[in-house]
Amino acid sequence: MVDRLKEIVEGFLSTKSRLTFLTGAGISAESNIPTFRGPEGYWKVGSNNYHPQEMATYRMFQQRPEEVWTWYLYRMGICKKALPNSGHLALVAFEQMLGDQFTLITQNVDNLHLLAGNSPERTWQIHGNIFFMRCVSECKERVYPLPFEIDGKNKGDHFTEKDRGLLKCPDCSGPVRPHVLWFDESYNENYYRLYSSLKAARETGLLVVAGTSGATNLPNQIVNEVFRNLKPIIDINIEQSPFFVPAVKSGGLFLEQKSTVGLEILLEKFRALL
Repeated sequence: MVDRLKEIVEGFLSTKSRLTFLTGAGISAESNIPTFRGPEGYWKVGSNNYHPQEMATYRMFQQRPEEVWTWYLYRMGICKKALPNSGHLALVAFEQMLGDQFTLITQNVDNLHLLAGNSPERTWQIHGNIFFMRCVSECKERVYPLPFEIDGKNKGDHFTEKDRGLLKCPDCSGPVRPHVLWFDESYNENYYRLYSSLKAARETGLLVVAGTSGATNLPNQIVNEVFRNLKPIIDINIEQSPFFVPAVKSGGLFLEQKSTVGLEILLEKFRALL
């Protein structure tokens, strides 16, 4: 494994091409953020218990906007207590080392990559950011930070008059929604960097996938694009995922490790060879 990793990194460094990282829930789990589909995501409304896949839809937001907001403010509160881990810090070091050769594409909405120090310009949050909101009617195609006064919720808390007063569009005073991609919505460029991500995949000389199970569409497209271009893929995961086969067949590598450990190993190898 060590020799093959050395060969992959040496091959990449000789090309001076783009190094792209694709991160998922695994790296956030090491900062004690529960995975989205886990039992912590379930939400009780009246006598009904809703799955995360039911809460995280535009349809549910249309029917129960305040309940959906309450659920997201609960999740925001969990994210707010979390701190970046050594895997996040390794990615900051990669960006500092490689500059414009570096791209980070993340499925995570928890803001930890930016909190760790990665730049917004090179960090593409393809599922949004739970600490931001945008106008429901899209009076302007912009996103805004949640008001500072908004608090995280606990289970059992309710939507309040304070919440209603704060969660309004700064431009038109209309209703706002969480800046996240819902299950019944599609990726686009303006909010979720669809075309930029696919372009990055075409330009990538090495793709590193860390802590993602391949359950969503755009990450799969990114991996398939790199694979079609015959570029190596390194898959860092605690178990085999749909990305295991592309990694091995691309001439890349499967690192059966936690995201933190795998990214630290890779960073050490880059530092030794640069």
